[in-house]
Amino acid sequence: MSRALRFLTILLALLCGALAARAAQDKALERGTAITDPSVLRDLDHGRFGLGRMLSPQRQTDLPLDDAELFALPSMAPIRAALDREFDRYISKHSQELPNETIGVGDSFAFQLFDRAQLYSAATRFVLAGIVNRMDRAYVSPESCGEIRLIYRLTRVDAPVIGENAVSQRLPMTVNLVLKAKGEGARDRNGATITCREIARRWLAISDVSSAAEGGLEKLTGKDGPLDLVGYQNIEQIETNLQIAHAPKSPTRDFRTDYLLKVFNFISDAGRFAEAPLENQIDRDRILSDQNLKREFNNWLLDPSHFAELDRGTILIPEKFLAKAAIAPTPVGFDLSELQPEYGMMQGESSAAAFDDNDVVGALRKAAEDGTRLQNIRSVAGFERRLNDITCAGCHQTRGIGGFHFPGVDWMAAKPSNTTVVPASPHFFGDQVRRRDILAAFARGNQPDFSRGFSNRPQLRGSTELAGTEYEDGWGAHCYQQSAKAADNDPSFRKWTCAEGLVCQAAGKTSRMGMCFIKSP
Repeated sequence: MSRALRFLTILLALLCGALAARAAQDKALERGTAITDPSVLRDLDHGRFGLGRMLSPQRQTDLPLDDAELFALPSMAPIRAALDREFDRYISKHSQELPNETIGVGDSFAFQLFDRAQLYSAATRFVLAGIVNRMDRAYVSPESCGEIRLIYRLTRVDAPVIGENAVSQRLPMTVNLVLKAKGEGARDRNGATITCREIARRWLAISDVSSAAEGGLEKLTGKDGPLDLVGYQNIEQIETNLQIAHAPKSPTRDFRTDYLLKVFNFISDAGRFAEAPLENQIDRDRILSDQNLKREFNNWLLDPSHFAELDRGTILIPEKFLAKAAIAPTPVGFDLSELQPEYGMMQGESSAAAFDDNDVVGALRKAAEDGTRLQNIRSVAGFERRLNDITCAGCHQTRGIGGFHFPGVDWMAAKPSNTTVVPASPHFFGDQVRRRDILAAFARGNQPDFSRGFSNRPQLRGSTELAGTEYEDGWGAHCYQQSAKAADNDPSFRKWTCAEGLVCQAAGKTSRMGMCFIKSP
């Protein structure tokens, strides 16, 4: 064996070892907050947690619904109609803004559209890819104790998975079925009223669930299991995320992929889903084109109480300011000018922007005078980043895998338990310490702290669990290039440092945001 080949072999072995170590670490991070075991998800998908069974509980069989059958359900008709409208709108806008860039289904087009025929086909279906506890969102709906999310991945099922290393034919779309963690009047099998404390206790008790073969399924769905409390009657929303178009690199531009984000509320009386605004997804174009609406938004957001909620990450912007769809383009870098559209709220002439620097400086001064202790927004740049960070599109552009934070587990693969497969993004795993801390507070009967940090850097809650990892300050972590002169460092980001032996390398010529890498010799 040549020296070069031997080096390559060692390098590949080290890389596989690193991936396996990361997968093991991620498994530890998600304990009690997510279900990602392939064998458990397979059995749940084949039972009452299959998407067809959840949306059509009156069916007498657990056989899965293909997409042709799924979208034929009366409850799903509004979703199909809304998605079709968004495709038509996207194509029309593209034709106006990029008339020389062809758009359509197939490799012959500059912008390659998602094939809607596959979405509504008998050859595809949505497969359960993960279950995530979001009781950290109980500030949105305290009476429901937050949310439990069933995440499904669109997959072709018309061809068998053949070969030792084969994977399923997954397509770039997920459906997130959002359930109330506690339904109205929820009681356990003994008739006792269910509390948030009891729900959290049950979730934390599954941290040792390993596989269906070792009794994991019974621990989850049995009498004292967390999924015993979850059913179709808890359905609140459906969230969709699909890669609407992909543009390969060309002589005139870099490659680009656009993701369409939509939300649909479940109207239980009608038994149908209805298009709804995306939480905190600012309708930038509409606000900036309406002087009265822009002024109203400015006054509302900079009100001291709302400004504090923005800082904590718990703000809920009124629907009048929100959009019903969002396009999240990827990839983006670290310069905020690439994080559109929310950043544009402060760009250009002051007459065309919703906020200027003086607005933010004034809000920061008011907070200081009122004794409000801000955790994240300590500068104009911090305000800008947070304004983008709270939106659906901005969050999906930050530390995502493409446009997804939870691509999920492929239990249909030939080797679904492959330890090098990572089911979620760095942002997802970095947030698990905070989410588990909130679950622990619920389980103790305490009032949780629902605040969160920026999507780029997790909130540590006093834990050292993430130290030296890509999620906090290790290799690949997001960072802020520090100046030797402390006064020159932005107070919102001065703690975004790198671990010993690493240095923050800025991503651009003007930006000081970057990633932690090994120091050059």
